[in-house]
Amino acid sequence: MADPQGFLKFNREEPAHRPVPLRLMDYSEVYEPAPDGQIERQATRCMDCGVPFCHEGCPLGNIIPEWNDLVRQGRWREAFDRLHATNNFPEFTGRLCPAPCEGACVLGINDDPVTIKNVELAIAERGFEEGWVQPIKPTLDTGMRVAVVGSGPAGLAAAQQLKRAGHAVTVYERDDRLGGLMRYGVPEYKMENRWIDRRLEQMRAEGTEFRTGVSPTAADLNAYDAVVLATGTPVPRELPVVGRELEGIYPAMEYLNLQNRVCEGDTNTPAISAKGKKVVIIGGGDTGTDCFGTALRQGAASVTQFDIRPRAPKHRAASTPWPMYPLVYRTATAHEEGEYVISGDESAAEIEALGLATRQPGTPLGNRVYNVNTVSFHGDDGRVQQLRANEVQVVNGRREAIEDTDFEMDADLVLLALGFSGAERGGVTHELGVAFDERGRMVRDSEYRAQIKPLFPGFKPPVYVAGDNGRGQSLIVWAIAEGRACAAAVDADLMGETALPVAVTPQKQPLSVRA
Repeated sequence: MADPQGFLKFNREEPAHRPVPLRLMDYSEVYEPAPDGQIERQATRCMDCGVPFCHEGCPLGNIIPEWNDLVRQGRWREAFDRLHATNNFPEFTGRLCPAPCEGACVLGINDDPVTIKNVELAIAERGFEEGWVQPIKPTLDTGMRVAVVGSGPAGLAAAQQLKRAGHAVTVYERDDRLGGLMRYGVPEYKMENRWIDRRLEQMRAEGTEFRTGVSPTAADLNAYDAVVLATGTPVPRELPVVGRELEGIYPAMEYLNLQNRVCEGDTNTPAISAKGKKVVIIGGGDTGTDCFGTALRQGAASVTQFDIRPRAPKHRAASTPWPMYPLVYRTATAHEEGEYVISGDESAAEIEALGLATRQPGTPLGNRVYNVNTVSFHGDDGRVQQLRANEVQVVNGRREAIEDTDFEMDADLVLLALGFSGAERGGVTHELGVAFDERGRMVRDSEYRAQIKPLFPGFKPPVYVAGDNGRGQSLIVWAIAEGRACAAAVDADLMGETALPVAVTPQKQPLSVRA
């Protein structure tokens, strides 16, 4: 059993961050390697609870106490096998998942929870270092062909599971590279794209076929025995206010995509750059925060992030009791960078790289403001130069403007990070006659089957929906879980039974996420 006193011996420790001035000069990941023994000590804090709520908090159903205890004992290879039994891509979730498992950790009731996410990442990276990540080739060929449309985490997870079940799998991706929003939406300072390429090497060796730069038609898909749609929810939510048509106002993903293409080496400078500009980010979620860190690296003159919500409390809010994912004030690495105060002693290289020439010593690089609603945009010659906003408060469940709180702010680059309004309705989705609900999600049943009315005559294969396009905008861990579960549903339909594991259904909600 685990060390029942581990949490008494060791406090929670997280990996150190690279110094702010240093990391703002590149797009490398912000974390320093963990010192020797740190991960083992953190794994020792896990009590192997009688009822480990972290299982329910994790959509993948990761058997967290088992691999924590194996790491504690230095049995890394066994921990690696246990982790991969439930998660195809722990190196992705270990970097990008907000860790709902930690919100459900029993230790977190009255103490700091176990650093589950960091242990997970350490196990995955140890596996790559030791050469344990090898292609797992199927032991049989079913003769069935499956098309997966979309190469984000849901599509890749579904593809890998179906290939290992013995089916011939082809993944279609309309972009020039694989990975979906992991590649072109997540900044490289959070996860470098080489980690995606590394895992894709394993999938290619297993026999998965990839076709990039291709948007398949219904005629293309009709040649398969089953089709999985995992196209995500790329349609951005708009802000319909006066002045929205002005130049200099862009959806967040368009901005992030262009910078990631610079990191890929496609071009030297992004078509939309924050360098020397007064940047306002509208939206207080993860995507807005990604824009925050990217704008700082591009040398913005100022960066301000608007959040229409009030600032979260320092400790878990009563509205999200354990084991729900806690509503609590968090400081992302990008916000940590924004809090960096100019000393005046920076080197010439730092001044140039960080855009400090226009700033006064003693001022932070960026800031966040709360309870703010944007009312309108204004500018000359068709380009945004200013916005107007006011403060809001919640009254009877509705946000209302607070009198005499209107203000104006200079802004020559505005990024809209308001979430997404659903999946795209054109192209093959239209050809297949996929039904959509009022939230822009593809309609599906409890076995992931899509509701379709194909326009293509004689269309035969069943169509399934996995990931955000069926669930709605969600977490990477949910996408992988859905891809795995959808693969099991496809395999069961094709073969009459399946041995692929199922951790979730479309209706399941974990205890750590509010419905």
